[in-house]
Amino acid sequence: MIEKWSIGFPAPTGEEPRHVYVYTPEGDQDMRHPVLYMFDGHNVFFDEDATYGKSWGMAEFAEESALPMIIVAVECNHSPEHGRLQEYSPFTFDMKDGIRVVGRGRTTMDWLVHKLKPVIDAHYPTLPERKYTFLAGSSMGGLISLYGVCRFNHVFSRAACLSPSLWVAPTKINRLIRSADIGDDTVVYMDYGQRELEGRQKMPQYFGKVCQQLLEKGVLLNSRIVPGGTHCEASWEQQIPFFMGTLFNGLD
Repeated sequence: MIEKWSIGFPAPTGEEPRHVYVYTPEGDQDMRHPVLYMFDGHNVFFDEDATYGKSWGMAEFAEESALPMIIVAVECNHSPEHGRLQEYSPFTFDMKDGIRVVGRGRTTMDWLVHKLKPVIDAHYPTLPERKYTFLAGSSMGGLISLYGVCRFNHVFSRAACLSPSLWVAPTKINRLIRSADIGDDTVVYMDYGQRELEGRQKMPQYFGKVCQQLLEKGVLLNSRIVPGGTHCEASWEQQIPFFMGTLFNGLD
C-alpha cells in the first residue's frame, strides 16, 4: 500500500507543502519493518508524478517481491533557482556558469532526522533503531545519501548512493569521509553507469577515491560500474535488486 500526503518543510521553501509517499507492506499489521528514506520521492513510485514521465518503478518491485520494508520517499524542491541542488548539496559550490549554489544539505538532513522521522515512527510500524534505518537516492539524492550515512551515522546504518554527484565538491566530500565517525557495521552501496562516465575524465578518479576512503573507514562497501548504465530513472530502476540486496544483506 502506498499513501501520499503533504508536509511542510519551512527552512528551504517557506510554507509551500510537498508530497511524501509511504509504502507499507501488506500482511500482519503488528509486524514492524526497517525503513528506507528516499530522495526525489516524486520519481520513486509513479510515472505520472515523475519529472520526466518515468519513475523507478519501486511500487511494482515492492509488491512483486513482497518487500518487508517501509519506504518513505520525499518530493524534492522544484524551485527554478536551483532549489534541488541547494536542498541536496551539503556544500556550497560554484557551477560552470559561475552561479554559486548555497548548499543546504545539513538543513535537509536535520529536518528529516528531527521532524520527518518522528512522524513516520509515530504513525507507521517501523523498527526505529539505527540498525534498521536506511537512505537511498540518485544523482544529487545519491550525494546527500552518502552525506547522511557519514554525518548522521548515529541515525542511519546503511545507504544506497546511485550515480552520486561527487563532482559538486570532491575535496570537501573526501574531508567529510575522513572526519566522519562511522560505525564498523555501516553498509554502503554505490554505483555509476558505464555510459554516464564516458567523457567525464575525473569522475572515475572521484569515485575510486571515495570508495577507497569508505573502505579505510571500515565501511562494508558494494561498489559497481553498471555495464551500459546511464543517468536516468530507467537505468536506476534496473539496479533496485542490486542495492536492495546490499541493504538487506546480513540483516536479521
